Amino acid sequence: MVSFTSSLMPIAIISTLLAITSPPSCFAFSAIHTSTQSRATKRTGIHHASKRHIAPLISRSSSGNTFQSLNHPGHDTTTSITSSSSSTRLALDISGENIGATSSLLTSLAASARPIASSLFAYSGNVPLWQSFLLNAVLFGSLRSKLNKMLTAEGFANAFVLGTMLWSTLGWRGWTLCVAYLFLGQAVTKVKFQEKEKAGIAEGRGGRRGPENVWGSALTGLICAACSVQGNGSFLGISSEVYILGYVASLSTKLADTFASEIGKAYGKTTFLITTFERVEPGTEGAVSAEGTAAAVLGGFLLSLYGYAVNFISWKGVVVSTVAAFLATNAESLIGATLQEKEGMTWMTNEVVNFINTLIGAGIAIAGGVFVLGM
Repeated sequence: MVSFTSSLMPIAIISTLLAITSPPSCFAFSAIHTSTQSRATKRTGIHHASKRHIAPLISRSSSGNTFQSLNHPGHDTTTSITSSSSSTRLALDISGENIGATSSLLTSLAASARPIASSLFAYSGNVPLWQSFLLNAVLFGSLRSKLNKMLTAEGFANAFVLGTMLWSTLGWRGWTLCVAYLFLGQAVTKVKFQEKEKAGIAEGRGGRRGPENVWGSALTGLICAACSVQGNGSFLGISSEVYILGYVASLSTKLADTFASEIGKAYGKTTFLITTFERVEPGTEGAVSAEGTAAAVLGGFLLSLYGYAVNFISWKGVVVSTVAAFLATNAESLIGATLQEKEGMTWMTNEVVNFINTLIGAGIAIAGGVFVLGM
């Protein structure tokens, strides 16, 4: 649970402000009060002196810094000034004590927050779920305007669940890798979007992703992320590093597929069916083009490169992930050409194909990590 003292932060800040601002006000009031009494004493002395025609009634005391009224010993200005000084010293002492107590409280709060920050931004992940949930609530709230252009309302909610689980398992590196996939995928989807929309081959809902897109694209990655934090460095005989390579490759595969599809539909001059090499219209399931194939390599490489940049995988891992993404993307084209939209295969939707696609990409990368890289 969040430390109780953290809830006192606003109170501590307000108390500090009051402690700092209040003493000068008290001092000013005391000074005005003293000054008024002094002026009143002087006026009284002058009034009686003029009335009784006697010598000056106010004399400097032996201390040299206070005045006493000889005619009115009951009205002691020295007492007023001394009392004012004591009040001022008391107010300053109190403010000093408040500032000291508040500083101690803030120091204690900072010490309590340090381990939470270290946990949230741990390099190896394994972040407590409640911390991941709260941080994702803040991040998704701050990115809401941008995410609403990429996701439907249901897609936003499901992406929030996905983000929470990814940060909890892989930390900020796994989370940002998935966000990079989302932004790059959305960017390439918008390439010549109006032309693709007129041709009837654009993504539905203006390119916004729903929950089926979220899980079709990232479920394999989430499984790899969960496996990477099981056991003590390995799970089912496979090391955590290999599962992380599978995670990177799964999202790289999906981005490669998105690049191939969107660039192929936008710029593909010649598209043909991958099984028979028959010329077909752009957007046909199982269709490929030279432009789309080149884009697939680029998309898979870009996300794999980001995995290297955040020290998720090595340079060799980048090569394995890029190759796995390319091979899996072509396997997805084969599935589309042979199974999708066929009689009795209505369940083979785009989302199911996407899941199979990422599963193949992750599988190839995991096999490459174990047998080629010796991880």
